[in-house]
Amino acid sequence: MSRRIVITGLGPVTAFGVGIDPLWEAMIEGRSAIRRIEQFDAGGFECTVAAELPRDAFDVRKVVPRSYRKATKVMCRDTELAVAAAAEAMTDAGLGGGLNGDESRAIDSRRLGCHIGAGLICADVDELCEALWTSRNEAGEFDLKHWGDNGMNNLTPLWLLKYLPNMLACHVTIIHECRGPSNTITCCEASSGLSIGESMRVIERNAADACLSGGIESKVNPLSILRQGFASRLAPTTLEEDPASVVRPFDPAACGTVIGEGGGIVVVEAAEVASERGAEPYAEITGFASTQSYCADTMGVEPGPDDDGIADAMELALERAEAKPGDIDAIAPLGSGIPAVDRAEAAAIKSVFGRRAAEVPLITTVPNTGNCNAGAGAVSVAVAVQALRTQTLPARINTAPVDGLDAGARPSCSASLGRILVTQTSQGGQNVAMVLQKVDLA
Repeated sequence: MSRRIVITGLGPVTAFGVGIDPLWEAMIEGRSAIRRIEQFDAGGFECTVAAELPRDAFDVRKVVPRSYRKATKVMCRDTELAVAAAAEAMTDAGLGGGLNGDESRAIDSRRLGCHIGAGLICADVDELCEALWTSRNEAGEFDLKHWGDNGMNNLTPLWLLKYLPNMLACHVTIIHECRGPSNTITCCEASSGLSIGESMRVIERNAADACLSGGIESKVNPLSILRQGFASRLAPTTLEEDPASVVRPFDPAACGTVIGEGGGIVVVEAAEVASERGAEPYAEITGFASTQSYCADTMGVEPGPDDDGIADAMELALERAEAKPGDIDAIAPLGSGIPAVDRAEAAAIKSVFGRRAAEVPLITTVPNTGNCNAGAGAVSVAVAVQALRTQTLPARINTAPVDGLDAGARPSCSASLGRILVTQTSQGGQNVAMVLQKVDLA
């Protein structure tokens, strides 16, 4: 790499709250935020649980400048979470939170980029139904002609601006005056990692000195849960079942994943710039790679049994980090609890690490935070960075001992951690891997 890349600010937003402290505390204690869905009546779905961030956990109007508060009216839930995450990351990195209009910060706005992974944002059902209700014909059935003539006019004029995926980065760049390169990546669970990779490339080619990067998504919506159910990705649940025990990564008894809302934004920065402004780097990104897996169904619902795309991403990231499998002290995979995806990830880990796969501890987050989809990778990165900072492996919950992997349930513990491999595979077949290293810039 022409410039060394470090992470100087963490801004995770999960069902545990805003910031790294509530997330890390829950990970250390082995707590899960998965509960019965409260935002709407989910009784008609097979999966009735999710990891929701309480609506009173933060007020988006308080994390934007006073002059920008009117714009919060056109922010969907995903955008609100992204704005909160970016403010937290900027504050954590010592760059301000976008609240005071400080023009004296150490990084020129023209050298500050933004890359945020996003998902397919579903419209608010109540808001949409109000317009659909006026599009009925004489028989009381929905009619497309009525929709075009009358119903669509009952949507608010700025309705579409709430639900475009690039609105997350749009609002964040305006609030924090990110005038450098900006982009939105929509590749399901790989979105966060791909966004961080894009930020790295932008900084390496000297088009920016730092970037807000990561991903956010909230699929706690009837339309999203319906789609994920049709794709057979969600675990069926019963009223008698403990919601916190549903997601079981790599467990032979696993039956699916659970939706979570959130993700995170991190500040990715050139090491020399961080040093010049006196910032303390949390971790260095020494290797990054992305690949595409072959999916026979063309939709990426189930990875091909013989596909080597995930392993290729891991090997390329290690090569670019000038590291070998023996140099990795922990692995943070997606670990979603979706049997076909877990099998593909397990096979890739065993392929790359061989017999040592049973000795390298896995760091799993989905049983705690739910599958945040476009934000999943950012959650894993934040937890992995904190593990390096504290030299601690978080607790692992729900999983029984797994043949050939260090994936069974266990409490948190101290560990000697120099490098952590973070890897994500997505619905769609995109794969990401990156090597995070304990900071040593001497």
